[in-house]
Amino acid sequence: MRRLFPVTDQTLAETDREWSLDELAEAYAYPPLTGGDRVSPHWLRGNMVGTLDGAAQHDGRSQPISGDTDMRIFGTLRALADVVVVGAETVRQEGYRPARAREAFAARRAAAGQGPAPAIAVVTASLDLDFSLPLFTAPLVPTLVLTGAGAPADRVAEAAAAGAEVVVAGEGAGVDPARVVRELAARGLVRQLTEGGPRLLGQFVAAGVLDELCLTVSPVLTAGDAQRITGGPGVDVPKRLELASLLEEAGFLYTRYRRI
Repeated sequence: MRRLFPVTDQTLAETDREWSLDELAEAYAYPPLTGGDRVSPHWLRGNMVGTLDGAAQHDGRSQPISGDTDMRIFGTLRALADVVVVGAETVRQEGYRPARAREAFAARRAAAGQGPAPAIAVVTASLDLDFSLPLFTAPLVPTLVLTGAGAPADRVAEAAAAGAEVVVAGEGAGVDPARVVRELAARGLVRQLTEGGPRLLGQFVAAGVLDELCLTVSPVLTAGDAQRITGGPGVDVPKRLELASLLEEAGFLYTRYRRI
């Protein structure tokens, strides 16, 4: 792997080699949420992969357009987070399981005051989920289900009975993306990571609450009509981000953009 941006004397001296997990963790560390010139109660980071022609999936899944290093970064971003926020459709399509404790990150998480693994937070209006899955019945950290005040009462009861913590994050049946961020932060889950899907990420973008996007550009073309990395409601004015870092390996570009 090579660092292409920012360019420093150290960058110019680097060779193309595999980075350790510690190096990846340093490269993707969350910014300080207090101190200096920034005071923020939370930081929401998105992580997605997309093809050269803009597809976020192939045959409904992201794995076919990913790669080994992309998956190492995926695991690193999870290991740095307090909570992983994901939409119900992605849970169903990708077969989500509980986040696991990883020995390689144990000391780093302990020093940051974090538990052994991030919580998974599923955003859903209908609660159309299989609550018998290990994601709900056997996580290291209880899974959260974020839904609206008008969610079906029987499904809410079933989620709670399975061991999930149900969090109301919207009026009616819908979920307010900005309230999702606030409700998680109120529970001490301030280092937030969303892995989509595209509809959920699009809602965070439209609500103006996404602080950072980690986008892997995969060197493949898929054609077809696959979703982009964001979907759902549009924005009145395109939201400009600034490039924070750019890594490259085997034709894959690992970008990190932050809100200006």
